[in-house]
Amino acid sequence: MSSPQLDDDCAQPRALRRQPAQRRSARRVERMLDACAELLDETGYEALSTTRIAERAGVAIGSIYQFFPDKRAVTQELTRRNVEEFVRRVDRRFLTEEYRGWWEAIDAIIDEYVDMHRTVPGFKSLHFGDAVDLNLLDSDSDNNTVIAGRLRGLLLKEFGLADSPELDLAVLVAVEAGDAVLKLAFRRDPKGSPEIVDAAKQLVRGFLLRQLRSWPARS
Repeated sequence: MSSPQLDDDCAQPRALRRQPAQRRSARRVERMLDACAELLDETGYEALSTTRIAERAGVAIGSIYQFFPDKRAVTQELTRRNVEEFVRRVDRRFLTEEYRGWWEAIDAIIDEYVDMHRTVPGFKSLHFGDAVDLNLLDSDSDNNTVIAGRLRGLLLKEFGLADSPELDLAVLVAVEAGDAVLKLAFRRDPKGSPEIVDAAKQLVRGFLLRQLRSWPARS
């Protein structure tokens, strides 16, 4: 199966004041984001500050403000990095695995999401940004709408469905419902309750199956 190259329907404004021009500057920005991720997991967003990020990253406070106006901008860029890593992981998985149908592909997407929740610093604290701001990824759309817009490309490009407003709505509802159940899984168990993760998969598959039965393939 080829990579779906998940859709980038919603333009995402950059949180950086400016792009690092040199490799050394880029590495410094990555250290800032790593520090932000660690601190979010340790103390939460309210206790986060640019001063603490600078101290943890081993950079001068001026280096923070050279690239970011405030802590919200740092968390916004960290959220962007998380989303980009999520998309890369899904792309990589789709390049190397074969699926019998879209339902197995949906399971793979959920598995990657759960693994990042368990292993990527800052991911569970930001949860694509909604712990801080429902519009971190796009100023006009809430975060799950942006994620749904990206993931609907899977059904459009890989499984031959025709595009429609109904498809958009079904994917958005599936993302919202799955997201809520997966949050419950991590509230019950810091590693994610396997039983509830499985229930999330069943919920998303069952809902989409009912919706997709009557939809035409792309001509």
